[in-house]
Amino acid sequence: MSNFVDAENIALLGTALAIGLLIGVERGWRSREEKEGRRVAGLRTYGLTGLLGGCAGLLSQYLGVIVFGFIFLGFTAAVTVSYAMQQRISGDVSITSLITILLTFVLGTLATLDHINLAASAAVITTLLLRFKDVLHGWLRNLERRELHAALQLLLISVVLLPILPNQGYGPWQAFNPYEIWWMVVLIASISFIGYFIMKIAGAEKGVLLTALAAGMVSSTVLTLHFSKLSKQQADMKKLLAAGILVACGIMFPRVVLVASLINPLLFNELIMPMIVMTSLTFSIAAIMWHQSGDYQPCKLTHLSNPLELKSALFFGALLVLAILLGKVAIYYFGETGIYLLAAVSGVADVDSINLVLSRMSVTELSLDVAAVGIIIASSSNTLIKAFLAVLIGGGNMAIRVLLPLLFVGIAGLTTAWLV
Repeated sequence: MSNFVDAENIALLGTALAIGLLIGVERGWRSREEKEGRRVAGLRTYGLTGLLGGCAGLLSQYLGVIVFGFIFLGFTAAVTVSYAMQQRISGDVSITSLITILLTFVLGTLATLDHINLAASAAVITTLLLRFKDVLHGWLRNLERRELHAALQLLLISVVLLPILPNQGYGPWQAFNPYEIWWMVVLIASISFIGYFIMKIAGAEKGVLLTALAAGMVSSTVLTLHFSKLSKQQADMKKLLAAGILVACGIMFPRVVLVASLINPLLFNELIMPMIVMTSLTFSIAAIMWHQSGDYQPCKLTHLSNPLELKSALFFGALLVLAILLGKVAIYYFGETGIYLLAAVSGVADVDSINLVLSRMSVTELSLDVAAVGIIIASSSNTLIKAFLAVLIGGGNMAIRVLLPLLFVGIAGLTTAWLV
């Protein structure tokens, strides 16, 4: 006990007190309008609770864990009785404050048991959860049934299924690795899921620009089809809608770099320059067209379906398996030429699958420059398909406003990749 009172222990108790005061500020602010004596716990009580937890932690180091157990049980009994009496008066059945004050005690204990970073981080997160109660409840009220199902499906395919899949190759050329393929399914599904909620939060009613930016993260093809159809119905918005299509298409290029870099970080240096050129050109042309379109006008976008239906994830996995096998065949029989041809053809249907396949292959069996060029070819192929769809649905006015700019962008990207 001779070293019980020293500078280090005093500093640890100060940290425990600070944790209690941090949580107490939020709790006290929320109940600041209530009269003295009407609150079970406020700023001072939470601060003292953190300090009490810190003292209990220090005592447990010198007198044994049993001391902490008795202190915690006694404190729990006392505050539970207090909150029960308060609930009888107020009729409030929430136990959030009860759990919070017990958690404050535990965090104070952790701070004095040499877990300062953990305790401080947990205290900040606790305070944020308490502070944003109304926001979190608002999100919950606005959450649709299918969105909740989608979130649960994402957890199912990532947290439950992914860890139990075998991480080894099967089949011809050992091409089928269940773990790696499913990991890529989870990756692309997660990006689409985040993009869906960006689209929902931004809201189509805020205009073409936000709609294009958000929808580009989900499906630029869907937006291209809708805006092209809308351009025939609202002739005065043709330039504005064409600019929106270009913005959505331009978002695809950074997304491709992000996905490829997550699979193989070395691809970032190979892809960044061509993708910067393609993104910059697309956005620049869109900005010029936007400026020429005149006044801002809002636009309604049809509701995008949730991108995380389990059937879609399974279909994407099957598409990946097919693309991986075709990639192996292309390398075996045709070498680099086969990869480029596969990229061009695959990009017509979907750029994400071939992007994932080539990124994965670049880790062990494909050179970085070949994989990068293949990814750029697929991106250009996919971009041109969307441009042709815009002309097919929107009419000849889209040829100048969408097809020619995107054709120029694709050529510029391939040229940059070739030169770099």
